[in-house]
Amino acid sequence: MELLTLIQERRSQRGPYNRQRQIEKADVRKIIEAGRWAPTAHNMQNFQIIVVDDRNVLDAIAKIGFSLSEVFVRENFPHLSFSEEELARKKVGILGTMFPPFMRKPDFRLSDLTEEERRGVSARVPLQTSPVLLIVAYDPRQRAPASEGDFLGIMSLGCVMENMWLMASSLGIGLHIVSSLAADPVVSELKGILDIPAHLKVAFTCRLGYPLEQQGSYLRVRRDTDDFTHHNRFGKKGLGE
Repeated sequence: MELLTLIQERRSQRGPYNRQRQIEKADVRKIIEAGRWAPTAHNMQNFQIIVVDDRNVLDAIAKIGFSLSEVFVRENFPHLSFSEEELARKKVGILGTMFPPFMRKPDFRLSDLTEEERRGVSARVPLQTSPVLLIVAYDPRQRAPASEGDFLGIMSLGCVMENMWLMASSLGIGLHIVSSLAADPVVSELKGILDIPAHLKVAFTCRLGYPLEQQGSYLRVRRDTDDFTHHNRFGKKGLGE
């Protein structure tokens, strides 16, 4: 596939994957190889990748589950649009209809939920299954030179993610970033299951697999290039003719 088309058509496959259809080892290696050649600050290559395809281990991870974060819901609200027209006009963010009604409030509080809603929120939601998980970890004790907060190191991990995501997409393999598995206290359970050393920090986890059903079409938006491109000096929008 032509590279720009591949980039434009890449998407997060959040739905359930077919656990009976295994991913060929050769394809997993291609995805890892793409990550291996990602640019990293000072060529530090500060990442470790744990490939999980054992059904028992996957089941153990799936049972970890996670609870809804009140902070996430409140901070998520400003990024919501409540119609496709609004989303198309703003060109950033996501549709509010992706979330249940009680999560579409600017002043969300767990204490305001009905008893039924509270039961659903407090229940630990199991991770959707997939034939392969990739867990990407790094050593926070290592830092790119002159990089406050290790900004360059974190950016490098993003490059690893993007390379693997594009390779998976080119192979017809779905990928979904599971951010909840990198958050405490869930990550401590994940580390225990996988024997990840205490000094390593989990950056992100990828579900890999073949979707059980094709994801329906939905409005995908990006800013126009002239919205964020400045020619020769800031404020002179666009690239000119």
